[in-house]
Amino acid sequence: MTKRLSPVRKLVGWASMLFILAAPVAQAKTGALIPAAPKISASSFILMDADSGEILASENPDETRHPASLTKMMTAYIGEVELAAGNIQRDDEVLISEKAWKMGGSTMFVEVGERVPVQELLKGIIIVSGNDASVAMSEHIAGSEDAFAQLMNNTAKRLGMINSHFVNASGWPASDHYSTARDLAILSRHIVKDYPEYYELYAQKYYQYGTDKKTGKPLRRQANRNRLLWTNPYVDGLKTGHTEASGFGLAATADRDGRRLITVILGARSEKQRAEEAQKLLTYGFRFFENVDVKKGGVTLETVPVWKGKQDKVNVAIDKDLIVTVPRGTGKDLKATLEIDPMIEAPVEAGQQLGTLKVTINDEVIKEVPLRAEAAVERGGFFKRLWDSVRLFFKGLF
Repeated sequence: MTKRLSPVRKLVGWASMLFILAAPVAQAKTGALIPAAPKISASSFILMDADSGEILASENPDETRHPASLTKMMTAYIGEVELAAGNIQRDDEVLISEKAWKMGGSTMFVEVGERVPVQELLKGIIIVSGNDASVAMSEHIAGSEDAFAQLMNNTAKRLGMINSHFVNASGWPASDHYSTARDLAILSRHIVKDYPEYYELYAQKYYQYGTDKKTGKPLRRQANRNRLLWTNPYVDGLKTGHTEASGFGLAATADRDGRRLITVILGARSEKQRAEEAQKLLTYGFRFFENVDVKKGGVTLETVPVWKGKQDKVNVAIDKDLIVTVPRGTGKDLKATLEIDPMIEAPVEAGQQLGTLKVTINDEVIKEVPLRAEAAVERGGFFKRLWDSVRLFFKGLF
């Protein structure tokens, strides 16, 4: 089976080939020379533009691997969903079960029988990767961790994470617990965009919770394991993960000059390596690509005729803002054209596709999105339909 390349990857290949065969021509046409993505020492990786959703570089992005503590991004995201829906509150006091208290690995040091506010558990999950906090949050939301895992899988399906399956809230090793670089990038994008009021937690470098029961002194301050928070001023999240079997993983995102990139590294050999490889990808993405705002979503782009309807016209628009990511220097050559069905007949439903918005660079189509009716158009009366049928007959003749 022939592997299909994304429009952005095709443009990268096109620009690279021109560079090899005719560098002066490439410089004149594109204004930029785009090298191949850097070699990355990891089992799988992906680089995504957060605004357009375009994949700029990847290797084995759909290979399933144990996500380790990157799982906690889903646990935190569901917590944010439930908070936004009003099903739980930030100051809800969560009773810490023995199961949560007994969790090994990284913890936020909660005690069995203690009552901890939801907002503190969310910090414990995101900043210090607390396994205890993750289990406590899952039990508070769903009653049990098993029930919460079902909620995780339902949420993954809703977000389009088609190669993920979760069996626990913390990322504790389990045979049927897996995800992919692509799915984790999709999740990262939703975390950034869906609930920005909680996103600042992912940039916090330290977290400290509770006091020592014997001395009354504050427990030790714990550091976020995302090294890029210290070395890259543009990085403001997201999460790290590690088990002996899966290696070192990192989901990182950076916002530079109003543009955000997301990268996911899985199967690196060390904490240092995962940070270095993520930095390579972020540098590549910011240096060699740019975004172009093509059209606004929900704004009328054209008014088109409708035959045999109560109304003679209907407005069309795209669903959401259209942003495309292209090799740097090629944005000036981008064109957007509307292709609309010339013979639209009522009835027309609101949201019905009536055409396509095509984005091209040098006559190559890099993006297509549907044009949809902004309102419904009901069928006209008998005489209106008859009259339009006559008009269409003579229109066809000429």
